[in-house]
Amino acid sequence: MAKVIGLTGDEAVAYAVKQCDVDVIAAYPITPQTVIVETLGEFVANGELDAEMVHVESEHSALSVVTAAALTGARVFTATCSQGLALMFEILYITSGVRAPVVMAVANRALSAPINIHADHSDSMGARDSGWIQLYAENVQEVYDMIFMAYKIAENRDVLLPTMVCLDGFTLTHTLERVEMLDDEVAKKYLPPKPTYPYPISAEKPATYGSLALPDYYFEFKMQQQDAMNKAKEVIPKAMEEFSKVSGREYDQFKAYAIEDADVITVALGSTGGTMRSVARELRKQGYKVGSLTLRVYRPFPAEALMEALSGAKVILAMDRTLSFGAIGGPLFEDLRTLFYDAEKRPLIADIVYGLGGRDLTPAEAKAIFKYGLEIAKSGRIPELVKYVGVRE
Repeated sequence: MAKVIGLTGDEAVAYAVKQCDVDVIAAYPITPQTVIVETLGEFVANGELDAEMVHVESEHSALSVVTAAALTGARVFTATCSQGLALMFEILYITSGVRAPVVMAVANRALSAPINIHADHSDSMGARDSGWIQLYAENVQEVYDMIFMAYKIAENRDVLLPTMVCLDGFTLTHTLERVEMLDDEVAKKYLPPKPTYPYPISAEKPATYGSLALPDYYFEFKMQQQDAMNKAKEVIPKAMEEFSKVSGREYDQFKAYAIEDADVITVALGSTGGTMRSVARELRKQGYKVGSLTLRVYRPFPAEALMEALSGAKVILAMDRTLSFGAIGGPLFEDLRTLFYDAEKRPLIADIVYGLGGRDLTPAEAKAIFKYGLEIAKSGRIPELVKYVGVRE
């Protein structure tokens, strides 16, 4: 029988990483991620985890260390958020460019200035084009489960791309929830074998990593990354299906509620998905044809699956917990608009920007968002392409 314990999101990450039997951990503390590496440090100090814990002076160094370690064939882990992820920016592209299967937890937190330690998606969304796979968890159980899936995906020989597991700061990182854990043997069988890298650094077989590529070769390197990301679109559903079998918990690239006949569907990332689903359930009881979809995989963007799932809607509301300054709308909104641009049946798509700096989205506001979508469906026009919810006028 599976072990069930109460864990916060940060603790869930640490327990899953321990069960994944990582070899090297490097990280720098930053709120609200710190508990992850503190807990892993305790596991190493207590002898519960046989791993090298590297204490570094910055997030830039943390990612540099685990990237290099991954190239030796080690299974590696790091964690960060907000300004820490911003400091890693130079290395993010190097990690994906050398095809290092690093797994990193991102405890989503707003970017400064002004300084804010609470949740939004501006940090990970800023890295959406860096060549990393991005998974977003809705609750603490998903946080725990996604760590295993992240290693399964990242270390796949057809993929070999770094992967972020994103969890909303404080809303998930510091919230205690019921977590059903995998048995160690089940986890071990699910994970890929070591070494995790097919061409590990070796004194016996010298090789060049991160070489200089001039105009005659650089383009080909980038196309290999693009090919790997496209292959990840096939690998991710299989990894989720396999995890569903070993855990008994159903996983797909998104979690949908009542979308089959819905006129209005919200598409959200992270913990907001639970709020929207709960409110949609209430509105359904009142006779409103609304549904919700929580996206678990953001990069690679599951275009084909989303097109099939959302094509019956009259209105799609993209829930962006970030601002894309100077753009038409937020990142999720722009992806969804692009997806349906050439569709024969094109739903009306509007952007909802909410929750910046950890501001709560209340059930009343969620209800108003659905009602706004129903008004669009009725009138056939979008009064505000980007609607800001929960902000002072």
